[in-house]
Amino acid sequence: MSNIQTLPLEDIMGERFGRYSKYIIQERALPDIRDGLKPVQRRILYSMNKDGNTFDKAYRKSAKSVGNVMGNFHPHGDSSIYDAMIRLSQDWKMLEPLIEMHGNNGSMDGDPPAAMRYTE
Repeated sequence: MSNIQTLPLEDIMGERFGRYSKYIIQERALPDIRDGLKPVQRRILYSMNKDGNTFDKAYRKSAKSVGNVMGNFHPHGDSSIYDAMIRLSQDWKMLEPLIEMHGNNGSMDGDPPAAMRYTE
């Protein structure tokens, strides 16, 4: 009474990769039609608001905000969170920047932003 099936590897990989790629496109890669934000961007803004990191308060180190997001909402690595945070602060990438940063957040010419420990 065994439920083990013998299937070609190509069929299994094709079906599983199809499911995985659909998940990636729908849940992570494409912005939501309602607000234009990707899930990581929404988590950053939610975490900053929840922590009281709002426009009327003093600046906080980016590393602290990234750590809060990673610890509470998005456990996928700090570089992806910081990159998304930088993008939210760049006026040449966003029609209206949603985060105001102090420090080097890159340039339109492709210069990279400073490390998160140097920006606020």
